[in-house]
Amino acid sequence: MSQYLLSVHHTPNDPMFDLTPEQIQPIFEAVDAFNEKLRAEGAWVFAGGLHPIESATTVDYTGDQPVITDGPFSESKEWLGGFWVIEAADLDAALAWATAGSKACAGKVEVRPFQDEPEA
Repeated sequence: MSQYLLSVHHTPNDPMFDLTPEQIQPIFEAVDAFNEKLRAEGAWVFAGGLHPIESATTVDYTGDQPVITDGPFSESKEWLGGFWVIEAADLDAALAWATAGSKACAGKVEVRPFQDEPEA
């Protein structure tokens, strides 16, 4: 089995940000149901939602001293809002999970495989 990152992306004009708590509750419930299905089928590794991009802090230690700044590294038209790490037999299986995840979270989901561990 390979591991895949299913990442949920948001944009500043994402309609999700205009939803009332009553309107967003069914999305939370759908994501909870999706998470339970991942667990039940043995595909679950880890998942999490992230606070808004304004809460980010960036650390850059590519020079002589670390530089810590508030906010994201660069201005972006899109950012990571949450993710799942899953195990799937192949890309087609990961895409099937991403399709269900996209429906559940009412957002776009990007699928990326993890790199293989180097052999010792």
